[in-house]
This record gives sequence, structure tokens and C-alpha cells, in this order.
Amino acid sequence: MRILTFLHSFEPGGVERIALRLVRQWRLLDADAPLFLGRSDGDMLEDVGAELDFLSPPHAGWRAANLEMLWMIWVLPGVVRTLRPDILFCAGNTYAVVAVALKLWLGRDCPPVPLKVSNDLDRHDKPAWFRFFYGVWLKVQGRYLDHFIGMETPMSSEIRERLCVSDDRVTIIPDPALSQALIERLRAGRQVGRNDRAGRRFVCVGRLMPQKNISLLLRAFRRGAGEGDTLTIIGDGPERGKLEQLSRDLELEGQVIFRGYMPEPAALLPSFDALLLSSNYEGVPAVVLEALAAGLPIVATDCSRSMATLLGHGALGELVPMGDEQALADAIARTRPSSQDEQLSLAQARRFTLEEASEAYLRVMSELVRRCEDARGGGERAGASTPRPL
Repeated sequence: MRILTFLHSFEPGGVERIALRLVRQWRLLDADAPLFLGRSDGDMLEDVGAELDFLSPPHAGWRAANLEMLWMIWVLPGVVRTLRPDILFCAGNTYAVVAVALKLWLGRDCPPVPLKVSNDLDRHDKPAWFRFFYGVWLKVQGRYLDHFIGMETPMSSEIRERLCVSDDRVTIIPDPALSQALIERLRAGRQVGRNDRAGRRFVCVGRLMPQKNISLLLRAFRRGAGEGDTLTIIGDGPERGKLEQLSRDLELEGQVIFRGYMPEPAALLPSFDALLLSSNYEGVPAVVLEALAAGLPIVATDCSRSMATLLGHGALGELVPMGDEQALADAIARTRPSSQDEQLSLAQARRFTLEEASEAYLRVMSELVRRCEDARGGGERAGASTPRPL
């Protein structure tokens, strides 16, 4: 089975990071897993993408960077015709438009496309008119794409309702944000028995963009933090300059540290006391899973259907209403270092390992290929002819 994964670039992103890890693990399991990128640059090239073979158009130029979605729609059909994959893996919601376009372009010659649903589908952060048109777009995905993979149990009903698909087209595979080795490393590095006398060390990890609502977090931190508390923000993005200015306006310069992009932010988590997440919407945030592995207390906005289940309905962290600055500030004020349940958080983290998920993905994809072959009457499929080198 040949599984083709397509990504825009090595630019930092949770969807892309998980996809690169899956490709690497599939290859370790002897799967034929080519990787195609619209352009070959980005910070993760020397990080999670290090020494990972991939295909990319030479001299992609400004089109691949500034018109990356249109560029991918333009070049990917030729790649599919050349490589003849059995499966085209769509790594997240961001790439759904490319997958639907390819289905329309190639028709019966398009291989089956499973979509990993990587974000919240309810989008309560948006006005009613947006949710209406977004709902129409989701139904288009449900009509044209072949299978949908959710990352936590509550996503099953969410996918069926929003995309109008049947049970047999939905599979839940816990998000492979961790590995057994990473869990052991984070547990070994954690600091237990700390108190807040010297000031609590909060951390936030994520791309600095509107979805993460870091401005809300800064305002809430100013209200809820005590003397000596610090907030370290790991990540970069288009809002960094605005957020740094807001930090100065709130007179938080001595308490808020912007670290920028870090190659492996999870490795830094054991040196902090608590994780804060202020997003407007998420799917299953990888950083929350990493914080559970590191044994950190967690304060997060209720930004998806999966968050309550992910945090054990209050046993593993505190959820506050999305966009509620005062509630977030109050939760920050209540947070105590070393208050996480050691055993429960470890058990939850172990559900989300790459080792388990990679094999589950292969089983789902094999079954999907078999179904499509049966539906087409046995041998006629996109991958039936001999693949050519790219």
C-alpha cells in the first residue's frame, strides 16, 4: 500500500508536525509512504523533518509561498498521476480544500482520501452567518472525501453531525502527539514538590495567530498572576509584534517572556509549573497531551467538544468558558504547582502515542483501499498500474 501525504512546507504547525511523525513511523513499519511538499523550506526541516526524504517541485518560487493552497491544487494532480498512490492522506482540516479539488479534478482516477479532522467543527467563536456557510462546506467534504479520522471520542458524533456521514465512515484514533520515549523523558524531567512561594512559572505553547487568542491570555494573566509569577510564551507567528506591544502596555515586561520558535517545545515543559491555553477553537491540542505527559496542571478554554473528555471532566485540569477573561484570570489565580494527578495524567497521556496510532492508521487505510476496490469491481483503482518515479 502506497500512502502519499502532502503538506505545504516545513513551516511550524501542529497538523504538519504530527503528519511528519506519522510518515516517519509508517516507514519504520515498512509502509511505502512518500511525502510531497509544495516547497521545501520552514523551521521544521531541521527539527521533526530532519533526514526525512521528501519530494518537492524545484524552483517553486513565490507562488508556493504566497499562493500555497492554489499552488498545491495545481501541482498535486500531476504528482498523484505519477506516483499512483493507493491512499492520499489529508493531514488536517486546512488541507481539505486541496483534497476536494483533487477529487473533482481526477474523478475516478483519484485514490481514496481519508481526512484527519484536526480542528473544532462547531466554531462557536464565529458569527451565525459564518457557521452557516462553514456548515455547507463541511457537507461538501462529507460528500467527496472517503473517510474521516477523529482524535478523541466526542469527535465521532461531531463528525457525523457536521459532515452528514454514516458511522462506517468515521474512526477515532487518539491523536499521536506523543511517543513512549517522550512520555518517559518528560516524566523523568518533571519537578515535584514545588510550591508557589518563589512565584509560579506558567507556560503557553502555540503559533502566535488569532486562533490562539494570546491577547486574552495576557490580559487574564495580568489579573490573575501573583507577585513573582512569570508567563513564558513559546512560539512565533504573525501576531508576535502586536502581542509584545500589548505586554508592554499591560506593564508585564518583567513577567512575560517571548521565547519564539523552539525546535522541541515539549522538552521544556518539565521546567514549568502549569500550562495555559486560551484558544478560540482547537481539535485535540497536542500541547495539552504533552503537558499531561509532563505532569503539569492545566488551565484551558473550553474550545472544542473534546476538551472536557481530554481533561477527565475536571480531574486533569480546569476548563473555563471560551473568551471569558475574568474566568481565565480566576483559574490562573487558583493554580497550584505539583497539583496534577500523577497516575491519572500518565494513563491519559499513554492513550495518545505514535506507536499505537500509526498502526491503527494503517489498518484503517488498508480497509479503505479494500472497500474502494470492491466498490469499483475489483482491480480498477488509481494504484492499479505500476508507479513511476517522480
